[in-house]
Amino acid sequence: MKRFQKPPFKQKQNAIALGFTLGIHAVAIVGLLYLGMSKPLEQPKKVKTILVNPDDLPQTMDFETTAENQAEEIQSPIIDETLPQNLPATPSQPTEDELAAEKQRVEQIQREKLAAQQQKADADAKRKAEADTKRKAEADAKRKAEADAKAKAEADAKRKAEADAKRKAEADAKAKAEADAKRKAEADAKRKAEADAKAKAEADAKRKAEADAKRKAEADAKAKAEADAKRKAEADAKRKAEADAKAKAEADAKAKAEADAKRKAEADAKRKAEADAKRKAEADAKAKAEADAKRKAEADAKAKAEADAKRKAEADAKAKAEADAKAAAAKQAEQEAAQKKAESRRIASTAKRDFEQKIYRAWNMPLGSSGQRASARVTLSDSGAVLSVVVTASDPDVKASVEAAIRAAAPYPMPEDPDARREARSFTSNFTAK
Repeated sequence: MKRFQKPPFKQKQNAIALGFTLGIHAVAIVGLLYLGMSKPLEQPKKVKTILVNPDDLPQTMDFETTAENQAEEIQSPIIDETLPQNLPATPSQPTEDELAAEKQRVEQIQREKLAAQQQKADADAKRKAEADTKRKAEADAKRKAEADAKAKAEADAKRKAEADAKRKAEADAKAKAEADAKRKAEADAKRKAEADAKAKAEADAKRKAEADAKRKAEADAKAKAEADAKRKAEADAKRKAEADAKAKAEADAKAKAEADAKRKAEADAKRKAEADAKRKAEADAKAKAEADAKRKAEADAKAKAEADAKRKAEADAKAKAEADAKAAAAKQAEQEAAQKKAESRRIASTAKRDFEQKIYRAWNMPLGSSGQRASARVTLSDSGAVLSVVVTASDPDVKASVEAAIRAAAPYPMPEDPDARREARSFTSNFTAK
């Protein structure tokens, strides 16, 4: 309900009117109290008449009467010298009747003067008392009106000061609350921006680290494969050289032994031939021919066996090299498949984190739901559209808000890699209201 406050000049007029009314009533009450409590006027005292000799009277007499002092006593007879009877008496003595008449006349005059003086004094005293009563009542009413006006003005000033102080306190409190709310909103926005920037920097750093690790792993795998292939080629070459050297040494040794044996046999045969003479020459020749044929057959057989062994060794080496190359290729393919699968999972995991961040940004958290948790299982299409959402939460408002945020955040940016996209199509996330 609105409170309408009267203008200050209206309040001042009302205060003056009220003070004037109270002053009039105060004057009337004081006047009535004064008249009721004042002493009644005293009755005029009995006038005593004293006969004196006119010769003994002074030539002039002053009679003074004031409004403050009432005539209570006549100290000397008052004689009006202007009257004929008050003129200097003749030497003749008045008669008793004349003296009595004169006495009565003088007494009458004095009574009339005294009555006039008393009436005047009474009127003056009454006027003075009324004037004093009026002045006192007016002064009391004025003082009371001034005191009331002062008290009312002080009360009004106090109420106004209190109202102004209250309004100022409310305005200060409101300004402080708004400033605090603004600072809090700015601090929350700054913290959120810092958290987002930190999360983005961490995600970028993680992606860079993973990319660097992948490149390093690929380089290491490639270097290892090259080193293994080089070592294998060197080992194969070394084994082949050793086998060739061994075969050559064995052939040289055999040839030398055969040559030595041949020279010895020839010497023996020569000696025997020389000893046996011609008879044994034919036998020796035959034996020699047989021996030569045998040696030639053995040499041919040995050469054939060596050639067969060499061919077999080369075939075995070739088969082994092919098997090793095939195994290395299979292993490399397996490693590449594993790396590709890990990369697909990493890309899918990054995409899922991006999905969660997007859902958090679209989530309109219900009031009073701080600390509430919800779990969501989401299935997406290849284009990022939502196919199905299953939200589990104890609070129905939180559950509905999470599902609405998931649907509002669609479509989701799907990875270009088919395996990563297939992996990112289904994910489960937990959400906590803050």
